[in-house]
Amino acid sequence: SSKIRNLEVQSADDVAGLEDCIDFSLAKTIRKIEEKLEKGGSPDCLDNDDIFPIIGNEMGVDAQIRLLKAKLRVTQEELDSVVCECRKKDDENQNLKSRLKDMQEENTRLQRTISLQRSQTEKYKMLSQEANKKSEVLQQEVIALEKVLQ
Repeated sequence: SSKIRNLEVQSADDVAGLEDCIDFSLAKTIRKIEEKLEKGGSPDCLDNDDIFPIIGNEMGVDAQIRLLKAKLRVTQEELDSVVCECRKKDDENQNLKSRLKDMQEENTRLQRTISLQRSQTEKYKMLSQEANKKSEVLQQEVIALEKVLQ
């Protein structure tokens, strides 16, 4: 995490500092390319048209280095953007995990409450049925006593 934050702070001009931030040594690669260009050689990777367009073959060493640094800056900005997006997604995932855990706990609590209420409902149904039976018995006694009194 701190490596990624350090990476965001680095500027493309300070390429040597990238070694401290990531395992892949982009700085070493850039240095090797610069050294080969300064010696007048052409690094293997510079022959690729997506790095240097056809016009790039006619460019001087300084111009090629500036082009590489510009491409590096763009790549660094894209990387920073992706890192930022990843952090946001990680934060969102953590929030969702936390919400899921809370919801599961709430669900468990509600299930217990439902179970308790069902058992109480059954208990009160039984008491109600017993009270109804007693009431019927007492009503029959009242009717019988009324007949006796008449």
